[in-house]
Amino acid sequence: MQIPPEITYKGVGSTPEINGLLQRQIARLEKVCDYIVSLHIAIEQEQARHQIGNPYRVRLDLRIPPNHELVVKRNSILHSDAKEPVETDEEILKMPQQGIRKDEPLPAVIRRTFDSARRQLEKLVERQRGEIKAHPLNQVNAFVDKLLRTDGYGFLRNIEGEQIYFHQNSMLHGDWERLQIGTGVRYVAEQGEKGLQATSVEIVNKPGVSEMHDEMHELPVLATLKKRKQQ
Repeated sequence: MQIPPEITYKGVGSTPEINGLLQRQIARLEKVCDYIVSLHIAIEQEQARHQIGNPYRVRLDLRIPPNHELVVKRNSILHSDAKEPVETDEEILKMPQQGIRKDEPLPAVIRRTFDSARRQLEKLVERQRGEIKAHPLNQVNAFVDKLLRTDGYGFLRNIEGEQIYFHQNSMLHGDWERLQIGTGVRYVAEQGEKGLQATSVEIVNKPGVSEMHDEMHELPVLATLKKRKQQ
């Protein structure tokens, strides 16, 4: 993860058990997508609300390149002897005050929230990979993972999770100064003196900026591929 996960607590204290659980759940997310930019976890316990105990709330905010954000929120589920499990405020207010018990501890709420986030993340990653396969020359095939601007080089992270070196001189259209962490690019991979490196790097999708051309034209990337085939 490019930025260390941020965890905040409100109305509930942190414990080694909860911290260990969170780290394991974070690791599971990173197995699905190892180019997550940031993750914010908010854990809250409401105090004496509606006189039915102190329900937990867990919220996850994830940022994924180039400009995706996933927000997942879950409340602890309450049970009544006469009703199915519920978790919305409207349903809670309608429940009879007798026979109500809080049936879900905080670790269970955390697992359920992360499970939902993981499923959504899997769908997003699969969609991104599909877009790349469908349009290999017109879509993002990597994101800026690390950027050492003063040294004139950085690293890309492709959808398969590989980290690839690139130099400032490899940028097309003089766009080096426009790069940011998470900027979507396309590139051609070549074997250099120190291993695989990216050349003909071109911005495809920068957060907040449309990089689509009004007219289709033959890209330098395409020209490079044609030259390889002729050799």
